[in-house]
Amino acid sequence: MFGLFKAKKKTGQPIIAPVTGILMPLDDVTDDVFSQKMMGDGFAIQPEESQIVSPVSGTVSTVFPTKHAIGIKTPEGLDVLVHMGLDTVELDGKPFKVDVALNDAVTAGQPLATIDREQIKKSGYDDTIVVIYTNMEKLKNFPTVVSSQITQGQQIGELIYV
Repeated sequence: MFGLFKAKKKTGQPIIAPVTGILMPLDDVTDDVFSQKMMGDGFAIQPEESQIVSPVSGTVSTVFPTKHAIGIKTPEGLDVLVHMGLDTVELDGKPFKVDVALNDAVTAGQPLATIDREQIKKSGYDDTIVVIYTNMEKLKNFPTVVSSQITQGQQIGELIYV
């Protein structure tokens, strides 16, 4: 009896909300680079809090010098970009405190950064958090989102790998 059931090969990984707020499809983001999916597909959240956590488990592959974006590579090779704010590269890192470094192992839900939402808004920028899958060829399927309230750490869906 014991040899009859084979373990299923793991082909997916949960993806969680990096911040509490309003979840929305990329189509609703007011930046054409994201809304037209020039960098890949994903989702966005209009944040209600300042702490940003990792949406997936993996390794930190990029921390931009301006601290506005962090890249994470999953064990399956998917590159996930967490972009904090729209056009916030212009703020030269001032409203961001990054809690991770290049090559750090991270788990989903682990703090990545804290943003100063008020400073971003007072500077005339949008504080929307965007999560992009930049090498889509690694994915067979990913969650489709609709605008809704979401809580940090809540599962958005599952990334299904090729």
